[in-house]
Amino acid sequence: MAYSYTNSRGRTYYLHSKTTTLKSGRQQTIYFFGKEVKEGALYSVPAGYMVSESKNGLPVLKRSGRLPGDPTTPPPVDR
Repeated sequence: MAYSYTNSRGRTYYLHSKTTTLKSGRQQTIYFFGKEVKEGALYSVPAGYMVSESKNGLPVLKRSGRLPGDPTTPPPVDR
């Protein structure tokens, strides 16, 4: 069964992913929600992400913190 999220309005959405190739040749995984289970459906939320709901009720996948080995996120500062 694919990962499902029911929003505040009672509508159910299913998490999907797709790997695309950018113009630079780099591979990037895109995550999105759909109203039906289709090819590319995921069974759980990827590590380092969390589900949030936008103002208009659509589910959105957001990063929940720093991912290990992610070069785009600066390392934590020791104080």
